[in-house]
Amino acid sequence: MSISLTESAAQRVQAFLKNRGKGEGLRLGVRTSGCSGMAYVLEFADTINEEDTVFEDKGVKVIVDGKSMVYLDGTELDFVKEGLNEGFQFNNPNVNSECGCGESFNV
Repeated sequence: MSISLTESAAQRVQAFLKNRGKGEGLRLGVRTSGCSGMAYVLEFADTINEEDTVFEDKGVKVIVDGKSMVYLDGTELDFVKEGLNEGFQFNNPNVNSECGCGESFNV
């Protein structure tokens, strides 16, 4: 089981955590939502729960709850800039399909 970050994602998360002034790392998860069934949840974590799995990649702790791990295993988180748009992108090998707007996915 693993979650990884590209160099650009790691740098962006580190910058956010530094500006924020606190935090254990980045929490990744999934929730039921959207037209395809599931949506990603990305937030900063101030605590690590007992049931969490913690990965460390490029100096960043990535924290995943047990229920989300089955959907996120093998995912690479990237940070991309395309023209004026920028944001995190999930490269998830478990995804079977995504909705047209890119907000949700199905496994």
